[in-house]
Amino acid sequence: MNVSEPDSSFAFVREFILLGFSCEWKIQILLFSLFLTTYALTITGNGAIVCALCCDRRLHIPMYMFLGNFSFLEIWYVSSTTPKMLINFLSDKKTISFVGCFLQFYFFFSLGTTECLLLAVMAFDRYLAICRPLHYPNLMTGHLCTKLVMTCWACGFLWFLIPIVLISQMSFCGSNIIDHVVCDPGPLFALACVSAPATQLLCYTLSSLVIFGNFLFILGSYTLVLTAVLRMPSATGRHKAFSTCGSHLAVVSLFYGSLMVMYVSPGLGHSAAMQKVATLFYAMVTPLFNPFIYSFRNKEIKAALRKVLGYILRHIR
Repeated sequence: MNVSEPDSSFAFVREFILLGFSCEWKIQILLFSLFLTTYALTITGNGAIVCALCCDRRLHIPMYMFLGNFSFLEIWYVSSTTPKMLINFLSDKKTISFVGCFLQFYFFFSLGTTECLLLAVMAFDRYLAICRPLHYPNLMTGHLCTKLVMTCWACGFLWFLIPIVLISQMSFCGSNIIDHVVCDPGPLFALACVSAPATQLLCYTLSSLVIFGNFLFILGSYTLVLTAVLRMPSATGRHKAFSTCGSHLAVVSLFYGSLMVMYVSPGLGHSAAMQKVATLFYAMVTPLFNPFIYSFRNKEIKAALRKVLGYILRHIR
């Protein structure tokens, strides 16, 4: 599993072992079933929203374009790690190649960064819609919406590129065991032959910037939104706005809270079990709940889903 270089006293790593959840076989099968069900529901829920938004032209407006992109992103985000987790539950070796590990690392972090940025853009969209309702149609045009979405994806896939390249060029020797469910920078730094404090600092600085920066932007946006909502004369309008903001903030808190535990406070010495649970929260739990929180409670989305379902049933018959 570890291949030695000629005339070298180190056994350099060519593949890693992702320990995941090390437990007895029956528990492994139970976790496999649970994760597989969660994965299937996440793909189905987010995929249904993407199809509904694509098929209903009435929903081709900025708010739903953001939701559609968010659901599309969630499909790829959960798919960057979950299939390998499922394979490892049924495998005795639990290995992942060196290239495979860093590809997973890159896509998982890139998609996660894109999600942070897209959540901030969605908060900005709600701020304009509620606090600047008269100017909203002129400000949030389809052209601006497209540019914002493209910027989120481009920045997301460029943000961690340099630190990931730097980590991949480090020498890994000795043990190749990663006590985690995904390829993560913390365990990889621990396996390096030589410490790299500059790369470590760069990685956690970029993590802090993208997490705290977007979180504070979202918090500021919704503070202004809630202030505007409290001034609304209509009780129905206040209730609807509070419901939307509350749902969004609940998911933001869950997603960003677990991210902060993992990547902003690496020096606190979190246990391996806590790291795995925190990772599962933002890697699997939030993508599962997001369709229900953001879209299935929306009358227009539910109507579009019924329309798509009716179309499918008619063609099956």
